[in-house]
Amino acid sequence: MSHRVAVPIAVMLSLLVPAGAAWAATNPWIESKPLNIAHQGGEDEFPSNTMYAFKKSLEAGADMLELDVGVTEDDQVVVMHDTTLNRVSNGTGTIASHSLKQIQKLDGAYWFHAADDAYKHGLKAKAYSFRGVATGKKKAPKGYKASDFRVTTLKAVLKAFPKTPINIEIKGRTKAEAVAEYIKNAEVLAALLKSSPRRDLIVVSFKQEAVNRFHELAPAIPVAPGIGGTADWLLGGKTPGEGVVAFQLPITYELNGQTLNITTADNVAHAHRDGYAWHTWLSDDGESPATWTKLVDWCVDGVMTARPVAFEKTLKAHARPAACAAQAG
Repeated sequence: MSHRVAVPIAVMLSLLVPAGAAWAATNPWIESKPLNIAHQGGEDEFPSNTMYAFKKSLEAGADMLELDVGVTEDDQVVVMHDTTLNRVSNGTGTIASHSLKQIQKLDGAYWFHAADDAYKHGLKAKAYSFRGVATGKKKAPKGYKASDFRVTTLKAVLKAFPKTPINIEIKGRTKAEAVAEYIKNAEVLAALLKSSPRRDLIVVSFKQEAVNRFHELAPAIPVAPGIGGTADWLLGGKTPGEGVVAFQLPITYELNGQTLNITTADNVAHAHRDGYAWHTWLSDDGESPATWTKLVDWCVDGVMTARPVAFEKTLKAHARPAACAAQAG
């Protein structure tokens, strides 16, 4: 996930206390070492959600891919973070108002330049190092092809990486009245995945309604809870929802000028005792070796990083505390 969570979940998470259940060793997502999860394929180092990004991040040592999906007007599942085409590509308008054929003609790396603000518009053309590769105006890097820089489909990603764990976030417009779009996207995604034998996928959405609908239609695919499911669990519910294997949350949340700590060692241990893995995303908290080291020491099961190349160096240099092994069973 890569936007700020709603206020209710932040408040609930700030009240987390350790639970007394036994360590659960049956969840394969509770890891002996943290997963290097390439967020959007590592969007600060490579063009967001492109095949090029996925390939490069895995070459650098990433263990898992994180990506986002939307649905075209002809009900095809495409991989893109936003519900609109404007930020990363040379297209405009919503994914839902375009056909797959139209979207696949676009340059998916049009606005990328390697930086913390990797999709800033208005720079000189030469700053956008991969602009034109997708459309054939520029030669692809050695070992890659033009299609690696276009907007891809989820079907193509699953085919290209049959043995790589993949986290799939269902996107939609974030206004409350747009729940129907999330649910529709969940239904189209479920139709694609319900017959898949893969169990190394996790499907998630901020909207609990989308997670619930997806699980109803594709119950064999693991999920992470949305805001509603997480809040229910924190309020004393036995589970955050059916099919849940992991929580996916930020480190902190700003509420009325106060910083609420969400990912902490105690909160991670609580989740582990109840049998759930904990993945942390960093879009709002910033990334640095100091932050990554702290997360490793807190025994998180995965870090969704925009900089998988740099994060891999930290993983190699900093050993996980022995106490984490007990939590992993």
